[in-house]
Amino acid sequence: MVGNVESNQSPSPHSNGSIQNSNSTTSTGATAEERLDELRLRLGKSNGDLLKIVGIGAGAWGSVFAALLQDAYGQFRDKFQVRIWRRPGRMVDRSTAEHLFEVINSREDVLRRLIRRCAYLKYVEARLGDRVLYADEILRDGFCLNMIDTPLCPLKVVTNLQEAVWDADIVVNGLPSTETREVFEDISRYWKERIGFPVIISLAKGIEADLDVEPRIVTPTQMISSATGVPIENILYLGGPNIASEIYNKEYANARICGSIKWRKSIAKFLRQPHFIVWDNSDLVTHEVMGGLKNVYAIGAGMVAALTNESATSKSVYFAHCTSEMIFITHLLTEQPEKLAGPLLADTYVTLLKGRNAWYGQMLAKGELSPDVGDSIKGKGMIQGVSAIGAFYELLSQPSLSVLHPEENKPVAPAELCPILKRLYKILIKRELYPKDILQALRDETVTDPRERIEMAQSHAFYRPSLLDIYQRFMSRNNKRCKHVLIFIRHLTRQIISYEKDLPTRIWCKCGGFGVGTVPHYPTHLSGVLPTRIYLIARKQLGQGDSVLNNTELG
Repeated sequence: MVGNVESNQSPSPHSNGSIQNSNSTTSTGATAEERLDELRLRLGKSNGDLLKIVGIGAGAWGSVFAALLQDAYGQFRDKFQVRIWRRPGRMVDRSTAEHLFEVINSREDVLRRLIRRCAYLKYVEARLGDRVLYADEILRDGFCLNMIDTPLCPLKVVTNLQEAVWDADIVVNGLPSTETREVFEDISRYWKERIGFPVIISLAKGIEADLDVEPRIVTPTQMISSATGVPIENILYLGGPNIASEIYNKEYANARICGSIKWRKSIAKFLRQPHFIVWDNSDLVTHEVMGGLKNVYAIGAGMVAALTNESATSKSVYFAHCTSEMIFITHLLTEQPEKLAGPLLADTYVTLLKGRNAWYGQMLAKGELSPDVGDSIKGKGMIQGVSAIGAFYELLSQPSLSVLHPEENKPVAPAELCPILKRLYKILIKRELYPKDILQALRDETVTDPRERIEMAQSHAFYRPSLLDIYQRFMSRNNKRCKHVLIFIRHLTRQIISYEKDLPTRIWCKCGGFGVGTVPHYPTHLSGVLPTRIYLIARKQLGQGDSVLNNTELG
C-alpha cells in the first residue's frame, strides 16, 4: 500500500467501523487538514465559511465517493460539509429490507452504530413487514440501495435539488449518463443568479450519439456544460479501474482526474488517500469516452463467461477480439491511441472481472434477466453499457465516417469492422438475436484475426477528430480570432483534409460536410502568427485530380 499513517494521538473508531485519524497522510506527506486548507484557499473560502461539496445521484460509486470524503474530512465540521442528493419517494421492497436486516446483524460495528443512533428498531419493523423504508432514509444510515452488502458511514442526504446545489462549491455528478442532461438542466435554473461557477466532477461513464448535423460523441461533461453554461475548464472527469465497494473497503486503487490545469491538480491532491491514489491528466473527453467504451464489451464478456461455463480459453479469445475492436475505435478517436492503452485495458479488465455490466451479460445469458426489463436493474442501478452499445454502433454506422476496407478495398462504415459491437447491438437494441448468438462473433471463420484489425488501425489514417467535436472545442476557445476561418469554410465546396505530416498536432473540423486541417499547436517558426492567422495545409479532393493548398494564410 502506498503512503503511510502518522499520528500523535490515538486513533478512534469512526462511525462506519473503520479507524479514522485526523492526521492521516498521503504519500505526499500532507495531512488531511492541510489538504483541506489548501483547497479552501484555492476556492477563496474565508475562515468560518464551509467548503460545501454535494453529490448528485446516489448510485454505488456516487455514494462511495461522498462517503470517502466524509470519512476523510468530516471531522473538520467548521471547515467542511459533504451532502448527497437523491430523489425522494423510492421505497425499499420487502425482500431488500429482509436482506438489509441480515447485513446489519452480521456486522457488529454497524449494529452498535444503529442502536446508538436509535435507528435499529425501524429495520426490525421493516423485516417484519410492519414498516416501509425509503432509499433516502436508509442512505442517511449508510446503506446505498445499489450496494446493500457494503455499509457506508452515515451521510447527510438532501431530497430538494435546489437546496442541495444553489451554494455548492464542488458538485459531484454521480448520475448515469442517461440522466445527466435532464437533471443538470434543472440545476441550471437554480444557478441563474449565482456569482461565479462551481467546480464539477463527473463520475459518469457513458455517451450519447449526436447524428443531427454531423456524427459526433457527446459526453457527460459536455452535457453538463451545455445544460448549465459552466465552462468546460471547471468540469472534470474522474475514472479508473475501480469497484466502488472495494474502494470503500480500502482495497488499493487508483484513478485519474482529467480536465483543465486550472483545477485538476488541486482536486487530485485533495482526493488522494493512502489507499486511493489519484493522478491528473489533461485529456478529458477521450478518457471519458473510454470509460463508456469498456462497458460495451463488458456485457459481451459476461455473456461469453456464462455460455461457456467460465471457460478460460473462450474468455481469452473474447478478450483478444474485444480489445482489438477497442483499439480500432481508439484510432478513430485520437491521434495518439497508445496513450490510452493502459487506462483503457485496466478499466476493461476490472469491469470484466467484477463490474455490473459483466454481471448483466451473465444474467442475460443464463436466462435470469431479459433485455425487456430495460437497463435499470434492482439492486444494481443503471447498466450504462446498454445505452453505450446503441450510441457507439449508431455513430460508427454513419456513411460519412467510412473507412477503406483493407481486403475488399471499398469504403465501409467503421461498425462493419467491429463484429462484436454489431452483434451486441442486434441482441440488446434491435432484439433480432439472442444472447447465445454472441459466440458466433468468435466462431465465424470469416472473422478477421484480431492482430490484423490492430495492424489495419495502425497503418491507415482512420483518425476522425470530428467524432469528439475537437473543432468546436478549439473554436470556442478562439472564437473572436478565428471568424475569418469560419467565413472561409463556408465558401468551400469540396472536402479538404489535413495533409502536412510534419506538424505536431492537427485539428480536423467539419462544417456543412467540409473538412479543414488547422494547427493550434504549431511549429516554432510560426510562433507569434497563430492563432490570429490560421495556416491550412491541406489537399483538396477533386475526383480524378488533386489540387494542393500549401501554407495558405488566412488573415
